[in-house]
Amino acid sequence: MTGELSPIDKAKFVAAKRAAEFVESGMRVGLGTGSTAAWLVRCLGERVREEGLRFQGVPTSTRTAELAREVGIEVISLDEARWLDLTIDGADEFDGELNLIKGGGGALLQEKIVATASDQMVVIADAAKEVETLGAFPLPVEVIPFGWTASQALLEEALVSMDVMGRKTTLRMNGERAFITDEGNYILDLHVSRIGNPRQLALVLNQIPGVVENGLFIDICDQVVIGYGDGRVETRDINAGTVSEDRVDFVESDNLFQDI
Repeated sequence: MTGELSPIDKAKFVAAKRAAEFVESGMRVGLGTGSTAAWLVRCLGERVREEGLRFQGVPTSTRTAELAREVGIEVISLDEARWLDLTIDGADEFDGELNLIKGGGGALLQEKIVATASDQMVVIADAAKEVETLGAFPLPVEVIPFGWTASQALLEEALVSMDVMGRKTTLRMNGERAFITDEGNYILDLHVSRIGNPRQLALVLNQIPGVVENGLFIDICDQVVIGYGDGRVETRDINAGTVSEDRVDFVESDNLFQDI
């Protein structure tokens, strides 16, 4: 029940609830991965059941696909959809220009493909995700397993000439084994602390042999919906240059998310 949620979870809930209103019947919608995106999927499932909303969802991970089917959303692949009206996803960090770090959930490759195949990308986040400069959250880089230690060495060498504060890289683990993405790849997390030039870093990282994609989303996000623990929601549109505020009321009996 929302009345039992922490302030951070309430903030995620109201952002997701507000963003779910952007979806209209007949749309093809990219569905993100992560804790905030899971709230969104639940909210959309509620609209499917209670309002008769009919749309096709393109999930960015197997776990999002499972949740979407569970709540009654029609799931299709990106190849079937070909192009999307909208993608709604979370972010690990976003700055004032709506540049993002994503990939904390390990789905950055599918997330970036889906987001860039959309007319619009909307990010949903709690206020703590906003930063002045990207980089405090470790930057994920997806690499193929073959020769990953060589890719890691090349990444660390490349960071020497970049405008960053730290150069430590670590292999993401799942228990005692390497974390495996949906595409069967590894993730190296770059602990850079601060990224002075995200655009340059994104370009350099993707030139390194073995690197599949990085978690910097530059010039991809169109709007961010920011939730607060008291129910306030702020929506920023980078293209229109507008900022709006409203409020989402909590329903104490709402148990949409009690099993998340």
